[in-house]
Amino acid sequence: MSFDIIKCGMLSLLQDYGRYGYQHIGVTSGGPMDEHAFLWANKLLDNVANATQIEVTFGGLVLLATKPTVIAITGADLGAYINKKAVKPWRTYNISVGDTIMFNQPNTGLRSYLAVKGGFHVEPHLGSSATVVREGIGGTERNGVKLEAGDKLKYAPYTNQYFRSVSSHFIPDYSATIELGVIPSYQFDGFSKHQTNILFSSTYEISNQIDRMGYRLKGEPISYDGNGIISEGISMGAVQIPQDGQPIVLLRDRQTIGGYPKIGCVSALDCNLLAQKRSGDTITFKLIDLQHEQGRRCIFNRFFFD
Repeated sequence: MSFDIIKCGMLSLLQDYGRYGYQHIGVTSGGPMDEHAFLWANKLLDNVANATQIEVTFGGLVLLATKPTVIAITGADLGAYINKKAVKPWRTYNISVGDTIMFNQPNTGLRSYLAVKGGFHVEPHLGSSATVVREGIGGTERNGVKLEAGDKLKYAPYTNQYFRSVSSHFIPDYSATIELGVIPSYQFDGFSKHQTNILFSSTYEISNQIDRMGYRLKGEPISYDGNGIISEGISMGAVQIPQDGQPIVLLRDRQTIGGYPKIGCVSALDCNLLAQKRSGDTITFKLIDLQHEQGRRCIFNRFFFD
């Protein structure tokens, strides 16, 4: 009752929707970098929203099915194949015993999600299967280790024929230049008007220092006019300004507290698009209203959770 992992690729991790309620003891949330793609994969299969999936970064994962099931692939187009036949993301596929699923390299985007009907059976760690390598938590052995060749991922067999796909209306264009909405918060008022104008009028390049903790950008530096700050809790999307002035957008595996000034917080929904960008891509920022963003989030939550 499993997928046998033949090759693990660059970074393939088990993720559910995340581990919440432990940041006060230094445990970050983890979870899917692109929650839009993650939730669609479970929705296509009528899984609960929190069902465990594989997040495949950049590709290279090869799986062998030992029992029949149905899978959904969403997110980036990583050049996936089933039995040497090319397949596209944002739809389901029926899988038979002996089928091989392979992810090559990105055509668009960076991260793909593979869900199985009923979800993978993984023992939770602090209430979640989310893998956070830096903290040594979650995953198949509850020790934060990424998936490796020889691992077995258990699931309940499913034999019915099943086909669903996502309407093109809901499929993001990962190749498009993105404008990230920033909610003014944290130390926003400690930055001069000139410095905030730099952020919102500049184009930033994504550096090669990107991971699940955050994305470091390159471009016009920003300086903080206030005094030093006391370390404080860090939210998903916080835009940290270190001493070199190059913004860092903090993401799923971010540290739980930090003492660098933060000029605001990127909308969590916009972070989904950022997580699909690669080194060398460019982004811009825009100022957004908290109330408007809350409304956006309510619509998103009703669609996937009601």
